[in-house]
Amino acid sequence: MFALYYKHAARAKDDVLSGLTVALALVPEAVAFSFVAGVHPLTGLYAAFMVGLITALIGGRPGMISGATGALAVVMVSLVASHGVEYLFATVVLMGALQIAAGLLKLGKFIRMVPFPVMLGFVNGLAIVIFLAQIPQFQLTLPDGSLSWLPKGQLGLMLALVFGTMFIMHYLPKITRALPAGLIAILAISLIVIFGGLNTKTVGDIASIGGGFPPFHIPGVPFNLEMIKIIFPYAIILAAIGLIESLLTMSVIDEMTETRGKGNRVCIGQGTANIFTGLFSGMGGCAMIGQSMINISSGGQRNLSGISAALFLLSFILFGSSLIEMIPVAALIGIMFMVVLGTFEWGSFRMIKRVPHEDFFVIVLVALVTVFTDLAIAVIVGVIVSALVFAWKHAKEIHAETLINPEGAKVYKLKGPLFFASIHRFGEIFDPLKDPDEVVIDFANSRVADHSAIEAIDSLAERYTKAGKKLHLCHLSMECRDLLEKAGNLVEVNIKDDPQYHVADDKLAF
Repeated sequence: MFALYYKHAARAKDDVLSGLTVALALVPEAVAFSFVAGVHPLTGLYAAFMVGLITALIGGRPGMISGATGALAVVMVSLVASHGVEYLFATVVLMGALQIAAGLLKLGKFIRMVPFPVMLGFVNGLAIVIFLAQIPQFQLTLPDGSLSWLPKGQLGLMLALVFGTMFIMHYLPKITRALPAGLIAILAISLIVIFGGLNTKTVGDIASIGGGFPPFHIPGVPFNLEMIKIIFPYAIILAAIGLIESLLTMSVIDEMTETRGKGNRVCIGQGTANIFTGLFSGMGGCAMIGQSMINISSGGQRNLSGISAALFLLSFILFGSSLIEMIPVAALIGIMFMVVLGTFEWGSFRMIKRVPHEDFFVIVLVALVTVFTDLAIAVIVGVIVSALVFAWKHAKEIHAETLINPEGAKVYKLKGPLFFASIHRFGEIFDPLKDPDEVVIDFANSRVADHSAIEAIDSLAERYTKAGKKLHLCHLSMECRDLLEKAGNLVEVNIKDDPQYHVADDKLAF
């Protein structure tokens, strides 16, 4: 019994300390994304607290960290610029309602349709985005609005502190795992800067994080149809991006921890969190792969880690802002750089000669689209390209072996799937003008996959009828024969010895 107690106590300690590390890393990220969206820094911090807490309580994926993200912020900026922050709060509430609806409709299962190359591209693209998001911290804004690198001395010091943080995070776990390496690195670098009197950028130089508890606030917008027309398109886009990023992050964590999250529950958790966030002056959010990686690598693999991160963040806002603002930005950048190194799938470079070129192309394509547009577009593009590649490859597989049976009929033994992409090749296989009067197509080694295939069979039957010849089909499924009703008496179907397989049809329940 005591062993079980100590085991649970050790896990709780890991979760709490990991949550503290994540909370420290959340501060500059939330502030930076607030600036991207054009809102006050507290709006981003409130979102990180509310979304992080609620998703950890009901989100369905232990160890996953949620908060304000850049993928959502880049969509929000145009809404805030054109209509103000109150419309943003209303949009976040509607966004949450749409995400809950997606969960109730069990749409989370469709994340299984995302191919593995798209997943790799997503991970690599986000790693690059996280890396690029740290670059502005090495720059300063000139009076004319242009950007310039920090002075050589400050830049050198900042790089030294960044590499010092990375050094601690890499080598400390080889000595002990009693405390999260990220937390020790932040404390060590902060003490060096404070007691060494080093002049480097701190969290306080970015923005003040002090404030009160998130206030309950009904969005100050007119509740009419015109308002819905304004916020609805934004809400759909934000809901889609948030769910895609959250579900893909869930899949990455599933693979890392060899456990399985609940996709539909993640949808409901994210939606509930965003509704509350919109009503408590927050900018909304979704899963954050960078902070989730920090959490998992620091030992936080349970819900307590996410709850701890959110509560620590709230305590920073309420009581500890002066201390947190003393933390050097370099320490947090070093942590994020380690996240980049751990997130990027370096093994994907070795796949160039090991996987089909089309799959590697999808990996690179999704990564680039993620960097230059946003996650939702990248995943959609990746899935579409993967589907087209799959269809193209399988379209070329259809062929037929021919023979003359004892009755003198020509038999086509069809092989390969018959679907929209292969119907052109299917039509080229047959020659109604030169074939004998009786022709049989044997579908035993083929599958009729969609309505395009049915139309192709119907069209072929008409060609043989016009040539004065009779076409027989055998080994067709019951569903295929039902779909062939449009062919009428043009097609004679031999149902003898039909195998028990089915055509994909909306009438069937899978």
